[in-house]
Amino acid sequence: MTTLRPQRTEQPRSWHSLVSAVEGQELVLIGVIVLLWVGLGVGTPTFLSGINIQNILFSVAPIALIGIGMTAVIVTGGIDVSVGSGVAVVMVVIGKMIEDQHIGLGPALLLAVLVGALLGVCNGVIIALTGISPIVVTFATLNLFRFLSLEIFGRGNIDGVPDTLGPVGGGGSGRFIGVPNAWWLSVLIAAAVWVYMRQRPSGRHWYAIGGDAGAARLAGVRVRHRVIAAYLLVGVLAGVAGCVLIGSGGTVQQNSGTGLELEVIAAVVIGGTSILGGRGTVLGTLLGTVLVGTVTSAVTILKWPSQLANLFVGIFVLLAVGTDVLRERRRRAL
Repeated sequence: MTTLRPQRTEQPRSWHSLVSAVEGQELVLIGVIVLLWVGLGVGTPTFLSGINIQNILFSVAPIALIGIGMTAVIVTGGIDVSVGSGVAVVMVVIGKMIEDQHIGLGPALLLAVLVGALLGVCNGVIIALTGISPIVVTFATLNLFRFLSLEIFGRGNIDGVPDTLGPVGGGGSGRFIGVPNAWWLSVLIAAAVWVYMRQRPSGRHWYAIGGDAGAARLAGVRVRHRVIAAYLLVGVLAGVAGCVLIGSGGTVQQNSGTGLELEVIAAVVIGGTSILGGRGTVLGTLLGTVLVGTVTSAVTILKWPSQLANLFVGIFVLLAVGTDVLRERRRRAL
């Protein structure tokens, strides 16, 4: 006679799921970050100072926030190179509303999320309904969103924006136990998205779509809806990132968000998300952003030419993509 033991079967699965989340490239990234921090701490004591760690975490928080959504997009086999321009639209809209209408923190965050969501849905709908390559669609909207932001700017930069968004910025009111609130927000959202992508069927559908969209559709996955949802997520988080950037200072410039998409994609790829789709975690993305921030901070503290930061990040991207391609070739050869 067979005895059912539901509790004993469920617990190992949960534990295995938790352990597997920090295996592979995530563990490598943790090791690299620890080695860098120890080495830089010994060589340049100011690197491990409280103020420098705060600066690193705050500077990478917008990248981490957008990167969480970008992870979902790339996992589906897509990409969004318009997020920098989308952030610019959010920043100019919110900056003007705070300056002219004196809206508070809550309404500003809500409006930013709505604007970001609208931009993300625009990308998602076009990609899902037309079948046009995501990089082509989002490259087009990159230019459209940038034009839109410049039109809204009108007279030029927005100066003297009140400190309404200070609590999500990096100032004194924007910290909790010495850590920027923006980083805490990134960690909380990353945890929620991690649980969703790992534990919820609709979250796992993103992996299925990235692995084989046709097979996922035959299995009953609503591919178009899930693709739109991924771009909606990255749009929402771009809106939140825009608020963080506004909260860091009182000026919104016309070039806000320029190049941000490249930093985000680099952090996500370095974090182990396959550019081919079907594999990736938000934990890896957080680690990737910390590694990028560490490299940038180290170059600054060591007074090396700033271009070296881009060189090192580029090397990390090539290593990550090369490892991913080799892994995929071995998998197909089996």
